[in-house]
Amino acid sequence: MGKIIAIANQKGGVGKTTTSVNLAASLGVLEKKVLLIDADPQANASSGLGIDVDSVEIGTYQILEHSNIPEDAIIKSSSPNVDVIPAHIDLVAIEIELVDKENREYMLKQALEKIKDQYDYILIDCAPSLGLLTLNALTAADSVIIPIQCEYFALEGLGKLLNTIKSVQKIHNPDLDIEGLLLTMYDSRLRLSNQVVEEVQKHFNDMVFKTIIQRNVKLSEAPSFGESIIAFDATSKGATNYLNLAEEVIQKNSK
Repeated sequence: MGKIIAIANQKGGVGKTTTSVNLAASLGVLEKKVLLIDADPQANASSGLGIDVDSVEIGTYQILEHSNIPEDAIIKSSSPNVDVIPAHIDLVAIEIELVDKENREYMLKQALEKIKDQYDYILIDCAPSLGLLTLNALTAADSVIIPIQCEYFALEGLGKLLNTIKSVQKIHNPDLDIEGLLLTMYDSRLRLSNQVVEEVQKHFNDMVFKTIIQRNVKLSEAPSFGESIIAFDATSKGATNYLNLAEEVIQKNSK
């Protein structure tokens, strides 16, 4: 049975989409069957895997609305073993449209029931907010990866997200686990980066992934070519980091 992992943090620019795309590609390279769901109206995870977002007719919006089944929206990506349910700017409207619906937090969970077993991992790239879109992702997920950038305001807002996760566990999804906190944008030359790593590891201990994602120019360049870091430069530091993360996720889930 496939494991559904949401990648969430209401702060923007912490590496959610970079992690979603490159973790999906790395798991695919390690011969796992992966579905990446783009649940962010900016649709960067879709374009990051070479999908022309403007031509998307059926995507996450239609799945959440239940006007289409997930199979209608699945697109094969250029990455081996990775399928994508893409997003489109129309996803912005879903927050308003779901407000009056019954069981509105369960729309994604219900939609994924039938395809969950077809994949080893289903990753959900969440929007940078704690709105209905993210709530749907957390309700559908088995666990959540929280990217934290190694910068000054790293821990700001983390308490809020952990509280949201607690209330989702209490009300909608008692089985939701924290897969791990992922330190991103690490620069070993900066004292601040090292301080943030120490602080997070001290406070959260075993919840923190051993793999740390280092700052890497190639990681920022890859999306503009519509490629994962694995396809763009498999020898780069970024590719090594994400392959290590994928191995850590696989190991965690084989126990």
